[in-house]
Amino acid sequence: MNKTERTQSMDIPTRQRWLGVLANSEAAALQTLLSPHLPPPEHVEWLRQPQTGLVMVEGRTGGAGARFNLGEVAVTRASCRWQDLTGHGWVRGTDPAHAALIAQADALLQAPDRHPALMAAVIEPLADALRARRELASRQAAASKVEFFTMVRGE
Repeated sequence: MNKTERTQSMDIPTRQRWLGVLANSEAAALQTLLSPHLPPPEHVEWLRQPQTGLVMVEGRTGGAGARFNLGEVAVTRASCRWQDLTGHGWVRGTDPAHAALIAQADALLQAPDRHPALMAAVIEPLADALRARRELASRQAAASKVEFFTMVRGE
């Protein structure tokens, strides 16, 4: 399978999902799960070493209205090539090791022979942990919810 066929056969929403999971995962958990699958460092060509910068974050009035610039957020990005596959990693914050791991994971996940094993061993456990963290945050927020009501006095 050549590069064009592989790119055409890759499902973009699936790649977006795994990149989202990788970017929102904890760096230590990603390191632990991905380490056994990483190629030797000499087989990875760094197209862009991890570098940190700022990006503008936009908001919307009322969640769906007019756009406005909310502020800047720090992000770290990296790009690498493994064999003929290019991986990109972006992570919110200033963690170059996390961005480098995401880039390598992205390249490896594009390889048809490695994809199923990596999805099962890395992405699914990270997705489960992310889901658990979000559910915990949701429960904590719900526990602090205050309901206001107004009583009408009959005068």
